[in-house]
Amino acid sequence: MNTANFIRLSALVLTGSHSVVVASGQTAAPAARPAMGSAVFKWEDLPAKVTPNGERRDVANHATPTLAVFESHITTLNPGKASHDPHRHPQEELIILREGTVEVHINGKTQVAGAGSTFFYASNDAHRVLNVGDGRATYWVINLATTATHVPAEQNKAPTLLSGVFDWTKLAMTTSKIGERRSVLNGSTVTLKNLESHITTVNAGESPHAAHRHPDDEIILIKEGTVEATINGVSKSGGPGSIFLFASNDLHGMRNIGTTRATYHVIRIVTAATPPAAPAAK
Repeated sequence: MNTANFIRLSALVLTGSHSVVVASGQTAAPAARPAMGSAVFKWEDLPAKVTPNGERRDVANHATPTLAVFESHITTLNPGKASHDPHRHPQEELIILREGTVEVHINGKTQVAGAGSTFFYASNDAHRVLNVGDGRATYWVINLATTATHVPAEQNKAPTLLSGVFDWTKLAMTTSKIGERRSVLNGSTVTLKNLESHITTVNAGESPHAAHRHPDDEIILIKEGTVEATINGVSKSGGPGSIFLFASNDLHGMRNIGTTRATYHVIRIVTAATPPAAPAAK
């Protein structure tokens, strides 16, 4: 089946806190998402909307240089509340727990995890999050859709990265002159050529590296501390809960401008649409 026919039969609709597949022989192709470049989303600038289960902060719902749709929001669940009933959707999803204790459901199995943990949901795997702690639980949600999301013929039949829970307490830590690093996940998925994530801790006043460029999109989630991001020469800062998006080949750097250590999650994405590396500056 060619791409056009498949999209007519199965359109991906991103709605609210989750996605559904609408199947109909007459369904039109989904409207193209407006493209976005590098951006800084400060926690305090994201309005909280009260929901029956807690709160929701919308971040983005756009295309990027490597993604057909980059959708992100931040969910807060009150004690005893669930994100939704176990459900499935074609796009891959990452959840990173900022605070609280939750029970993670994946294909009928459950696991409890705490703050700092990462949950990866592969395409069409059943999943849910339930707050099992005494306080509220808050987490970042990252939905990633590519051309392969809509076209089974383009999907990877032998992904190296499967759905799973990456518990903060079980992540190996390495130290350096500037702080610490924890590797989380790294591999191919059903719809992504490569998905890599790690967690960096930077001492006060330090930078993790010099300003640089790379073809893959990069997402930064600030767990603690205050970080300044410089993108193509323009600097903006963000504190806990904030999100930085470094789009393909944009010059970017970061520095801990706080008086305490800063810790942040790093997500890097390579797809079939990832452009080639930009020519080296002369």
